[in-house]
Amino acid sequence: MAFAFLQNKKVVALSAVGTIAGLTMMLKDYMQGGRFKNPVMAEGKVVIITGIGKETAKELARRKAHVYMVCRDMEKCEQARTEIVLDSKNKYVYCRECDLSSFDSIRKFVDTFKHERDRLDILINNAGVMRCPRTLTKDGIEMQLGVNHMGHFLLTNLLLDTLKASAPSRIVVVSSLAHTRGEINITDLNSEKNYEPGRAYNQSKLANVLFTKELAKKLQGTGVTVNALHPGVVDTELTRHMGLFNSFFSGLIVKPILWPFFKSPVAGAQTTLYCALEPELEGVSGQYFSDCAPKEVADAAKNENVAKWLWAVSEKWTGLDQKPPNELRFYIDFETLDIKIIDEKGQDIFEKAYKEMGLVEDPGQEVQEDKKHH
Repeated sequence: MAFAFLQNKKVVALSAVGTIAGLTMMLKDYMQGGRFKNPVMAEGKVVIITGIGKETAKELARRKAHVYMVCRDMEKCEQARTEIVLDSKNKYVYCRECDLSSFDSIRKFVDTFKHERDRLDILINNAGVMRCPRTLTKDGIEMQLGVNHMGHFLLTNLLLDTLKASAPSRIVVVSSLAHTRGEINITDLNSEKNYEPGRAYNQSKLANVLFTKELAKKLQGTGVTVNALHPGVVDTELTRHMGLFNSFFSGLIVKPILWPFFKSPVAGAQTTLYCALEPELEGVSGQYFSDCAPKEVADAAKNENVAKWLWAVSEKWTGLDQKPPNELRFYIDFETLDIKIIDEKGQDIFEKAYKEMGLVEDPGQEVQEDKKHH
């Protein structure tokens, strides 16, 4: 009888374990969120992804895009590239060095890219730093604000001319649900007086959404759209600075408990792919998405005055407010001795000046008349 009782307890225990395991797997599957199921191809489209963004890059490569993975660690990038090329059978996958914590590095990458390509169809601002100890970028900006917002702000603005020339084109900004807990600290944006890693991260993610909304306004009528998204809570290297996730205690207890609530990297890439490729989003701009669906942003992300203030500060800190001198091109026609000086907008400055003064319709007319008399 005692044996039968013990057997029954074993059966009950095994049944309970099976039930818990089943429920855990159901929860895990549910937490993976929405899937981008549209099989639309991206053949020939040129895409830049900051950070390695391996699963996003892999899926884009499978869809025949030309993918540039732009990051700081070239060794890791090349490892990912090899895997992606073998998986996708797409040789048009590239690694390019760009340290988003250095404005010089960003400018150098943009110059290199523009010499290689004359078009850019999709820019995915994916790279990020999360809850790191207070450190500064090479330009003296708090690291999370510097990489997550300022670096991408500069990169995006420097690539706008190429994006406009390639329209219709898209900018995808990977933000986070953390933006709902964020606040732009106007009196201490660089966290010099008081630094708390979580608060600084939330601020940088709110900056992503404010940047998206302000940029969308500036891009109206250009054929370039920009949208932000929350990828979900993804189990990636982004948590490498969070002590809770990197201790022995974490590996033994915390991670197994939280495992059902984390998205896999593949699941975490779905909303990014949706924003980059979904045909129904053509012309949609300034929106925020999660699980492949539009979502409401926090009230702080709707503050237009703060968005304008942040844009102005970002221009100043990144040096974009310092307008370069006009680029002039000189042309001489040796048959007619006609001289043209073309400004950065493609206008002949002599012709423009003559028209403004109302002298002649064609400034070359006087030269031709003079030649006839001689």
